[in-house]
Amino acid sequence: MVSFFFTLSSFFFFFPLSIHVSSAVDTISANFTLSCDQTLVSSGGTFEMGFFAPGTTSSNFYIGMWYHQLSQQTVVWVANRDKPVSDKNTSVLKISNGNLVLLEGETLLWSTGLTSSSSPLKAVLLDDGNLVLTDEYSNSALWQSFDHPGDTWLPGVKIRFDKRTKKSQRLTSWKNVEDPSPGLFSLELDESTAYKILWNGTTQYWTSGAWNGQSKIFDLVPEMRRNYIYNFSFFSDATESYFTYTVYNHANVSRLTLDLSGQIKQLSWLDNVKLWNLFWSQPRQQCKVYAYCGSFGICNDESQPFCRCPHGLRPKSQRDWDLQDYSAGCVRKTELQCSRGDDVIQFLPLPNVKLPDKSEEVSGTKNLTVCRSDCLRNCSCEAYAHVESSNRCLVWSKDVLNLRQLEEDNSEGNNNTFYLRLSASDMPSAGSSSSGKSNKAVIVGGAVLGSLGVIALVILVVVSLILRYRRRQVTKSDGSTLAVFSYRELQNATKNFSEKLGGGGFGSVFKGGLQEDSSDIAVKRLEGISQGEKQFRTEVVTIGTIQHVNLVRLRGFCSEGNKKLLVYDYMSNGSLDSHLFTNQTAEEKKTVLGWKLRYQIALGTARGLAYLHDECRDCIIHCDIKPENILLDSEFGPKVGDFGLAKLVGRDFSRVLTTMRGTRGYLAPEWISGVAITAKADVYSYGMMLFELVSGRRNTEQSSERVRFFPCLAATVVLTEDGDIRSLLDPRLEGEVDIEELKRACKVACWCIQDEEGHRPAMSQVVQILEGVLEVNPPPFPRSIQALVENDGSMVFFTEFSSSSTHDSSQKQSHSPSSSSSSSSKKTTENV
Repeated sequence: MVSFFFTLSSFFFFFPLSIHVSSAVDTISANFTLSCDQTLVSSGGTFEMGFFAPGTTSSNFYIGMWYHQLSQQTVVWVANRDKPVSDKNTSVLKISNGNLVLLEGETLLWSTGLTSSSSPLKAVLLDDGNLVLTDEYSNSALWQSFDHPGDTWLPGVKIRFDKRTKKSQRLTSWKNVEDPSPGLFSLELDESTAYKILWNGTTQYWTSGAWNGQSKIFDLVPEMRRNYIYNFSFFSDATESYFTYTVYNHANVSRLTLDLSGQIKQLSWLDNVKLWNLFWSQPRQQCKVYAYCGSFGICNDESQPFCRCPHGLRPKSQRDWDLQDYSAGCVRKTELQCSRGDDVIQFLPLPNVKLPDKSEEVSGTKNLTVCRSDCLRNCSCEAYAHVESSNRCLVWSKDVLNLRQLEEDNSEGNNNTFYLRLSASDMPSAGSSSSGKSNKAVIVGGAVLGSLGVIALVILVVVSLILRYRRRQVTKSDGSTLAVFSYRELQNATKNFSEKLGGGGFGSVFKGGLQEDSSDIAVKRLEGISQGEKQFRTEVVTIGTIQHVNLVRLRGFCSEGNKKLLVYDYMSNGSLDSHLFTNQTAEEKKTVLGWKLRYQIALGTARGLAYLHDECRDCIIHCDIKPENILLDSEFGPKVGDFGLAKLVGRDFSRVLTTMRGTRGYLAPEWISGVAITAKADVYSYGMMLFELVSGRRNTEQSSERVRFFPCLAATVVLTEDGDIRSLLDPRLEGEVDIEELKRACKVACWCIQDEEGHRPAMSQVVQILEGVLEVNPPPFPRSIQALVENDGSMVFFTEFSSSSTHDSSQKQSHSPSSSSSSSSKKTTENV
């Protein structure tokens, strides 16, 4: 399970830690104790340890460990999780009676719990984040924090299962953002060698599947098959089983944590924005976390926050809710009084919900009216539901847990109306007369006035909710949903497609907005789609399941006859080409993408493509990598767009390629030679785009005198001993560049545009090279570019066919432009 995160971490941003030998103290001994604002710092400067107060308002202090060099304090281990210190000035962490202990005054709050030892001891904070208590003479470890993890799994930690005691070691979430005491969610390894996430130590809601020794993966984490950043180990014998990992390159700063949301999360540190960035989480939908919203709380994946209380109820602890702890759930605003009368007790209908767990079935066949009466007569009945498909009556007499809002027409097949028992005074439509009675609607049929009144109320509420939740949804294979929009909805959302963001062979893109959540969207109006309705929906749902931080998220679609549209998240900083190729004035110079940002864009794009090629169930070949399809979010994070659309238009790209500006300048040779297209075609296009990131200009620029082909110049400089690599850089950057990163990028680009597929690296290798994990050798000169250097005739091919390529005139060699020109043009056509 954990390895899922580690696999995805092959896409992590490269964070160059400045490792140095710290002069700070890393050891607690008889001569040094930790108190007040003193801290330990590991010898390499990676981790720091001392007293801290979580959150912004907490007055409690804890002994914790965090990353020393990050600007944002991120705690990875806490000693006294459930026994805070109120005054750090009177508290001390020291060696005492053969243990490491935390004292507040004379009160013992925490201890390593060892049998007393007469030998002198010391506690050392190591650079891997392990606090180790050792004998000063033998240096043998008597106790270590790695055996007592909190909510974070660091490299080297073993989350084990003891086969003798049948007990598991656990990760446990914090209770809330200001309380590190153990929360309700835990991760552990079970006897079947599968990791699972539990609520309250009892209810499982996610599993990794068992360890498959032959494939060396967890059965439900197929992404483990391809990994180049982490070294995985699984061990099992007669006494224990455990899984652990180590990092090949310690420059990647990432963490795996069991969040207080009940999700396991993989995050990486983005140094350019000084923030942790979420790359992956499981379960993917927040509402798949069992009982996340507590008793009576309703979870809705489409709202923020995810939890709400039904009408007539309030959070049991508003402070806990403010601290992102919803486990206490909701309570009624007015306590119930046991009464059969509708003037005192009524039922609030909640349509389209997944019914809570742990219901009790009332025996016998029941209709809705009888079911209501049964619950009304039972003072302990909290709620009821009538299941029409089986004509059953379900009631709840204890906590109502795991109540989840569903959209209309969902495919789970278990959406029903849930009736919650409330005081009449708390009903939405309730009003009080002078006699304290509820006003009742006048319903035709006096003999069944009460029953028809309830039915009428239900109908009104259901109709209003139908209007509210008009949007249908389809369920993807991972359990999440794609919204199904009508053409009219998207026409209104885009103001009749008035604000065009861009376009290409797959269609035009327009900006829009959704009223229900005030979010901006990008709507792609597809052109030339000939697929049938069923096949189109199948392909779109497949695209919707593909999610990665460097891929644009598909939110929904529309399919009405020949009107087929896709709805994506809106990227506020537009596409990469708009930042690279625009002529900027002196006033706009501040918007020029700096080198560090360009390098992160190159790396993030490579990670997104590596995910499409290697981590999806079926390899996804993009087929159209270019700056126009690299979108930038509000933090200039790169996201690959238009992935998966190749399958919607089929394998005949002749129409697409003739209508997409610039695309032909990124085509791999195999597109023209007619051989089968593989993922290496994307690698070629990526290499061409990487050259443009370096130069800040189109690879091909034509003036009245000559045609300039930048990859030709770059390859020559890269392969020339003592070549001026800095001369290739965008002049707007004024030479501000990490020269090693520039060399690495240019070498990688040259490898990517090799004519032979087998000579190009895989995108996963590109990621490793850009991260600095792999060294890159000098590339051979691409044959097609060599042909440009050797023969001017090839310029005719690039100028006329792709309108965008040839070489710099400084690279020309003298030769006769006669019949040899024709033959070399043919050669170039075969290669390019």
